[in-house]
Amino acid sequence: MFNFIRINQNSRVPKYKQIIDSIVHNISIGNLKINQKLPSINMLSEEFGLSRDTVEKAYTILKEQKIISPIRGKGYYITRTKLISKTNIIFLINKLSTYKMRIYNSFIKSIKGEIHTDLHIYHCDESVFLNLLDKNLGAYDYYIIMPHFKSEDLKHISSTEMVLKAIKKIPKEKLVIMDNKLNLGEGIVQIYQDFENDIYDALNEGIDKITKYKKLILIYSEDLVYPYPRRILHGFRKFCTEHTIDFEILNEVYEDTIVKKGDLFITMQEPDLVNLVHQIRDRKLKLGKDIGIISYNETPLKELLDITVISTNFKAMGETAARMILQQKKGEVKNPFDFIDRNSM
Repeated sequence: MFNFIRINQNSRVPKYKQIIDSIVHNISIGNLKINQKLPSINMLSEEFGLSRDTVEKAYTILKEQKIISPIRGKGYYITRTKLISKTNIIFLINKLSTYKMRIYNSFIKSIKGEIHTDLHIYHCDESVFLNLLDKNLGAYDYYIIMPHFKSEDLKHISSTEMVLKAIKKIPKEKLVIMDNKLNLGEGIVQIYQDFENDIYDALNEGIDKITKYKKLILIYSEDLVYPYPRRILHGFRKFCTEHTIDFEILNEVYEDTIVKKGDLFITMQEPDLVNLVHQIRDRKLKLGKDIGIISYNETPLKELLDITVISTNFKAMGETAARMILQQKKGEVKNPFDFIDRNSM
């Protein structure tokens, strides 16, 4: 182990920094492995004629960076090997879905250079999120967060007091907020959806086709494990009220949902979309003529089924985040939201 640590007594680089650099370098080239034990502070100080405080400072910094971890009564062990000459990014996503992964994959494809990215899913759960952030605070060059949480009654909330407090511990220059905007002041990157106005504007874009139908029905569940922002409801109601459109909001597409000619449905979840298409076919109704469907969030399935969608541009969101990191830009960017007209309405 001592062969992997180089201390140059004549260098102007502080001795504690030389210890850190030696350990990091040997991890990055594979000489040191995860769970490998490091020399004790006393052993290292005696071997190289260093003060105990110097070695302790090096180990403390490595511990803060989550590179090593102490085990009581046993010593220090290496806990990370995916390092370090690279730029390290942690990506915190609220759920594993087709469209979230399109954002992530677009980001990975667009980011350049020596980059290592760790993806974590926190399932809209405050405690899981806080634990992930606490364990990884100080260990990454950038923290990309998609903030979507759920209350005890499964309502969508953008954040909690504890979440905001935890996020504010991240240096602003390392923070990237995606998908959902938070009130964190200036000096950070935010690429966001404007959930209320996005659906309102997109429906206005399709107003000519929408007004051919007698009733507009939004399928918006109130009790999902991964809830949608309620601002979508506000934008939907605003659109219908301004255009004097008869509308209804349902919790789901039931097996015996009453479907009438002249109905136009907006579905949020793919199971509701599939169920609705089955019912339309079973009742010998013609999709796009007797019954209309608009679906929220573009996916390959909807493209395959030729379903009209209203959707943020997931590819653009990932590309924008990568570009702002590479160019070291800060600020807020509203992500494009599109009305994609197909043959289902």
